[in-house]
Amino acid sequence: MSFSEFTPEDYAVIEREWEHLRESARKRCANEAELEVVQRAFDFANSAHRNVRRRSGEPYMLHPIAVAQIVVDNIGLGYKSISAALLHDVVEDTDYTTEDIQERFGPKIATLVDGLTKIKNVLDTEQKTHGTDISQQSLQAENFKRILLTLNDDVRVVLIKLADRLHNCRTIEHMPEHKRDKILSETMFIFIPLAHRLGLYSIKSELENIWLRYKEPDAYKEVKELIERKIEEKGAEMAEFVVPIQEMLKKAGYTFEVKTRVKTPYSVWKKMKDKGITFDEVYDLYAIRIIFEPKTGIPESEREQCFNIYALLTDRYIDRPERKRDWVKHPKANGYEALHCTLLSDAGLWVEVQIRSRRMDDIAEKGIAAHWVYKKHGIMGEGDYEMDAWIDHIKEILTNPDVNALELLDIIHNDLTSTVIYVFTPKGEQRSIQKGATALDFAYLIHTEIGNKAIAAKVNHKLVKLNQTLKTGDKVEIITAQDAKPSPQWLEFLTTHRARTLVSDYFKSRRKLAVDYGRSQLEATAEALGVKLDEPVLQRLDKAFKMPSRDDLFYEIGIGTVHHDKLEDTLKQFTSSRWSLFKRKPAAPKEEEKPAQQTPEEKGQVIVASCCNPIPGDPVIGFRAPDGTVTVHKKTCPVAESIAATHGDWVVVPEWPLEGEDKSFLVRINIKGLDRRGLLNEITRLVSYIMESNMRRLNLQAEGGLFDGYIDLSVSSRENLEQLIKKLSSIDGIEKVTRSDL
Repeated sequence: MSFSEFTPEDYAVIEREWEHLRESARKRCANEAELEVVQRAFDFANSAHRNVRRRSGEPYMLHPIAVAQIVVDNIGLGYKSISAALLHDVVEDTDYTTEDIQERFGPKIATLVDGLTKIKNVLDTEQKTHGTDISQQSLQAENFKRILLTLNDDVRVVLIKLADRLHNCRTIEHMPEHKRDKILSETMFIFIPLAHRLGLYSIKSELENIWLRYKEPDAYKEVKELIERKIEEKGAEMAEFVVPIQEMLKKAGYTFEVKTRVKTPYSVWKKMKDKGITFDEVYDLYAIRIIFEPKTGIPESEREQCFNIYALLTDRYIDRPERKRDWVKHPKANGYEALHCTLLSDAGLWVEVQIRSRRMDDIAEKGIAAHWVYKKHGIMGEGDYEMDAWIDHIKEILTNPDVNALELLDIIHNDLTSTVIYVFTPKGEQRSIQKGATALDFAYLIHTEIGNKAIAAKVNHKLVKLNQTLKTGDKVEIITAQDAKPSPQWLEFLTTHRARTLVSDYFKSRRKLAVDYGRSQLEATAEALGVKLDEPVLQRLDKAFKMPSRDDLFYEIGIGTVHHDKLEDTLKQFTSSRWSLFKRKPAAPKEEEKPAQQTPEEKGQVIVASCCNPIPGDPVIGFRAPDGTVTVHKKTCPVAESIAATHGDWVVVPEWPLEGEDKSFLVRINIKGLDRRGLLNEITRLVSYIMESNMRRLNLQAEGGLFDGYIDLSVSSRENLEQLIKKLSSIDGIEKVTRSDL
């Protein structure tokens, strides 16, 4: 921020944006008294932020106005939230206090502003010490816990914070690169999953696109141009496809609107990356959305009316039944409801059609805020119960006194990003549970005592063990015995937080069993890693996990509080250096460091992260660890996202490419196509002799005239790799060449 006298033009632009917001807010206010509160909030904030400018040079007041506009347009919150959005930076950035806000606007608005101020303080705080100070890490984790507890106190704090984050991302080009990387990684790790789970589709999509635009600018530009070209080519065909649908719905007496939707650059890029396909293979690029007003005075439910419309559509167009998705009967965990189908247009274009009632559309676009409105009026769909169940689940995790603060953020993130499956009780009642859950997880979902007494299960009438992984559509029956009891081994395969917590709680009263089991687990893990479990190692483990005694260490391992993966990662430190997961490539010493890159205190060994294997030319992010080493990741690497979200002060702009004699980087390329005689020789000749790349591994398999496989090889840069991919693609018979992770 900076200070300078506002010009008449500055005052004019503030007034223009405020007038737009006021008209939008008027629609959300129940009466003039509520609108007057919003007006007073604007006047107060406008005065507090007078002559203050953002990094871009624009008046700072434009930011809270924009946040409030998102709160109205994208989320649909009421006057208290609009007022809090206008006031959200006053306490942090001026001399006013929360008490001043409460005196002028009442306790609820003051509570919302206070919650937003605390979130900003935590996210903007950077650790001052770069040592392995456990208490400092614990403090940071406790602060994150306080942020997430606002979900329990008032979800509106998180909703307004999402609006604040969206506007900051819209103007992120004015941030320095290291700060931009921290904000974007934090956004992908925390805020995008939150927006998804709270049902805020438009905010989620825009944040994803901004993330891609800055993390992978070349990919964003390429995909965006491909989409625009396809729209130009196929726009008329889409318009022709919609006309018969409109005529059929009018004839059937529906009040409706039809919207055309094209996949976002991020969703296209993600699908291409995850499935290893080309842009032309993204068949659901187009979608239309039919939003109808349910007919009144007829017995059919909203779901039945969705299927009536579906029947009309399939009378006119060819359907792909395997692509039908009934999210009305089986809503997504974020409350999303709709009936999806895929139809073939007269021009031969596959088009996804989404059929929603007005209520379903409001909840899909505005999420939990719309859910509150309909719940208040007693209008509930299947998805509303899913959303209530998820909020209750999060509250349960956050208020559990036994949740380790250092692990809380990962627990919540995993819960936010987990895929949900749908299974059924023997009576046919549907239950949602996270993907990868076992029969025993399901038992604990039904009731604690059913879990504690479980001995086996029947899945689709077939007897299975309790560790059987479930899938959508399974019918699950839990078999119990009166004398059965939980086993410590259950913690090795339970996946849901609820089930693991209940089993851990059970063993708290059976400490000796847990201690003995934990000791044996530690010994087995150490032996497998080749670590000698002597006293110095045990002392370091005590310190690493902050254990007051040795038995406490064994006990926490035994009940699963110290997860096996974390224990294994800690033990690995005794077999090699702390950063043994990364391949080290030392940088040559430089006489002078560029101030924009790294300060002299930040110099250290440069490591190329083996989790993503960046090469020169890739957009990269660096992390300076407490030991001084700088690890270089691709900006889109999930590991990098996690580190930047939890250790934002480690982010640096690394020197890249690396200096030194070794300028080769290991990459993997996937190849597939039509098999023919001599093809392998052509591939190896091109790679080894023409492109002079060193092949480390070749794995190609042919069957039925087709071949598929990969090559691990060394390249000098991204440009070198792209040249190689282009030349390989030109070989007769090769259909696709793509870069992939090792």
